[in-house]
Amino acid sequence: MSHTRRTCPVPPTAAGTVPVDPVHRPLDLPPARGPGDRAVVMVHGFTSGPHSVKDWAHALAERGSRVIVPLLPGHGTCWQDLNRVSAEDLRGAVRAHVDHALTEHRHVVVAGLSMGGALALDAAAHRPVAGVAVVNPALSFGQPLAHAAPLLRWVVASTAPVADDVAAPVSEHAYERTPVGGVAALGRIQRAAVRGLPRITADVVSYWSPQDHVVPPSSQDRLRAGLRAAAFEQVRLERSYHVATMDRDLPLIVEHSAAFVDSVCRKAARR
Repeated sequence: MSHTRRTCPVPPTAAGTVPVDPVHRPLDLPPARGPGDRAVVMVHGFTSGPHSVKDWAHALAERGSRVIVPLLPGHGTCWQDLNRVSAEDLRGAVRAHVDHALTEHRHVVVAGLSMGGALALDAAAHRPVAGVAVVNPALSFGQPLAHAAPLLRWVVASTAPVADDVAAPVSEHAYERTPVGGVAALGRIQRAAVRGLPRITADVVSYWSPQDHVVPPSSQDRLRAGLRAAAFEQVRLERSYHVATMDRDLPLIVEHSAAFVDSVCRKAARR
C-alpha cells in the first residue's frame, strides 16, 4: 500500500514548483441523469487528495448530482507545500467552491472526509447549503502532541505520515510525511468548525468508523453536541477504518448518501 511521494526542492522554493500528482487532479463530474439542479461539493482529507474520494464522487454523479472535488491548497504536490498553507486558505478555498456551485445550482450539498468533513461543516455554518454528509470528520485530534503543533512547527518540519488507515488493500496516495505547520492549520480548522456547529440548519449525516485509528470518537461527540438547529443522523461503518471512502463500507456510504442527497434536495425545494 505504500506510495513514494515526490519531495520539494531544498531549500524550499515557491509553492507550485512540483507539479500536481495526476492521481489527485480535481474532479468536476456532470450528473448522469436527473434535472441538473443539484451539486455536491466534496472535500478530501489532510495530506491526501481527490483520489481518496473519487469512487464516492463518481457514484453520486451516476445517481444524478454534479460532483465537484477540488484539490485543496498545499495538497497533491509535496508535503513541504502544506507547511506554507493557512487554515484561512483552506477554509476560503472550500467556501469559494460552494459559492460557485450555489450560483449554478438550485441545491448544493457539502460533503467531506476527515479534515474535509470539518471544512464541509465549516462551510455549512456560513452558506445556505441543503445538506451535509461527512465521513469520519476530524473535529478533534487523536494524538495529544498535535495540540502543540503551533510551537513545534518552528522546531521540526514534519513527522511520521498519517495515511492509509484502510482495512482494504488500497492506498490513498497521501504524503509520505506529515507537515507540522499543516497540523497547526488543521487545529485551527477544527476549532472554527466546532464553533460554527450551532449555526448549521441543514440536515447532517455522519458516517462513523468505530475502528478509526486516526480521528478519535470525541470528534463524533463534539459533532453531536454542537448541532443544535440541525437534524443529525449517524451511520456506523463496522468494516472500515478511517479512510472509509476507499474501504469495505463504501457501498453503504454510496447508497445512503445518495438517498440523503435526494431527501435534502426535495426538502429544500419545498421551502
